[in-house]
Amino acid sequence: MIEGSGVAADVAVYLLDTNVLIHVLRGMKGRSEFLSNLLEAGHVLASCPITIAEVYAGMQLKEEPSTRRLVESLQFLPLKADIAAAAGLLKRDWHKKGRTLTIADTILAATAIAYGCTLVTENAKDFPMSNLLLLAL
Repeated sequence: MIEGSGVAADVAVYLLDTNVLIHVLRGMKGRSEFLSNLLEAGHVLASCPITIAEVYAGMQLKEEPSTRRLVESLQFLPLKADIAAAAGLLKRDWHKKGRTLTIADTILAATAIAYGCTLVTENAKDFPMSNLLLLAL
C-alpha cells in the first residue's frame, strides 16, 4: 500500500513517465485507451513532481485545461528527502558504471522504487535499474 493513499496492496499503481502523459494529451499512440484500460481494471495511475514539471514545461497554451484535468486525475506521489537521496545515488552509481542518466530519470526511478510502483515509459533504455518494475510501451 502506498502510505497514506488508501490504495490496497493488490491494486497495481502505475507511475507515468512524461512521454506517456504527453502522448495522452496529444491523442497519440493510443495512450488514452491504454490508460483507460488500466483504470477499468481497477489500477491506479500516478504522477510525481518531475513528471508534472516536465509536462507543464512542454505544454502548449491550448493544452492547459486538459493538462490540468489530467494531472489532477492522477494519484500524486510526493518527492521526499530519502527518495531524492536515492535518486542522487542512482545517478552517481550508474555514472561509475559508465552510464550517464539524467537526474529527472533517476528521480522518476527512485520514486517508483520507493513507492513500489510500476514505471510506465516509452524510453525503457533510460531505466536500466534491475530493482525497478518497468512497463515499456
